[in-house]
Amino acid sequence: MAYMTRDGYDKKMAELKHMEEVERPAASAAIAEAREKGDLSENSEYDAAKEAQGMLEMRIAVLKDQLSKAKIIDPTKLDTSCVQILSTVEMKNLTNGMQMRYTIVSETEADLRQGKISSATPIAQGLLGHKVGDKVSVTTPMGTLQLEILKITFE
Repeated sequence: MAYMTRDGYDKKMAELKHMEEVERPAASAAIAEAREKGDLSENSEYDAAKEAQGMLEMRIAVLKDQLSKAKIIDPTKLDTSCVQILSTVEMKNLTNGMQMRYTIVSETEADLRQGKISSATPIAQGLLGHKVGDKVSVTTPMGTLQLEILKITFE
């Protein structure tokens, strides 16, 4: 089961719709065009188009599987007293004083550029269940971080 926000679910649905309605017909058209060019045994354009179609169908299948297992979470019903999935956590690195802000999401919605980290990451795992003011020690591949939770919200 993958926990998702309504927004994340809607984005995945839009992506699936685009793949099925735009990319799939384009892939079929590319195969048909390559097929018209003659001998298929020596037609690298045909092979490339078939391979691209196979990759697209695989991406569609993976996305359908993710969506079928999705559980949409309503952030208004979540408790802000402790860190949990969909929490936006403001924290301070006690070693260097740097402040960070991450939203803990499912693996399928993680995007570090948007400040969304997977609930499976070491930082998220270390924060889950803790409250504002708690100091946590998180072991990451880069070493151990000492973090203090400053604020927990849901957006």
